[in-house]
Amino acid sequence: MKYAKEFEKLFNNNKFPVFTIGDIMLAFEGSGMSYEYLRLMLHKYARSGRIKRISKGVYTFHNDTIVVGFAFKPFYYGLESALSLLGFSTQGANNAVMTIRSVRTGVRSFEGRNYRVMRIKSKYFFGYKLLQYDSFWVPVSDLEKTFIDMEYFKIGIRKELVREAISKLDMNRLNKYLKAYNVSFGRKVAGYFADILQQ
Repeated sequence: MKYAKEFEKLFNNNKFPVFTIGDIMLAFEGSGMSYEYLRLMLHKYARSGRIKRISKGVYTFHNDTIVVGFAFKPFYYGLESALSLLGFSTQGANNAVMTIRSVRTGVRSFEGRNYRVMRIKSKYFFGYKLLQYDSFWVPVSDLEKTFIDMEYFKIGIRKELVREAISKLDMNRLNKYLKAYNVSFGRKVAGYFADILQQ
């Protein structure tokens, strides 16, 4: 195909974990590539398995599920998957994509593995950092925000996991984050950790 070599050179690398039809059209602007040709090219790549569709209009050359979050930017990986990426859980949790975008939430599948998309209010979209995972840098909630999100979304936190991580918690940062929430929720979370510390 006429544009295949340049297409792969541009998008089959770690700079582009995912790409959209708009990304390709912009990259090939002025080249003479028509929208119809682009759709045909993507169809052939997808049918051959060279590229995979993550969501409507979003594709990737990569097989690792770590790239799925980039289809929902802005995002960060949170909840159990954040604990796994931070090294506190070895249970191989499915990725939990936290996004402020108005997208369909729930469990989805990519390359035979499930991941979950969850919507978070923009005022709670903070408390994450970039971590290197293989050759990608991915946004992951820090330990304090991970535990807050787990409590906020009513996801049980195993006490043994909290005890393992408690020495790494920055209580000043935790309390700072809790100021973004209502007082009763802040007291609930602070009280939970205070109880754990006293045990």
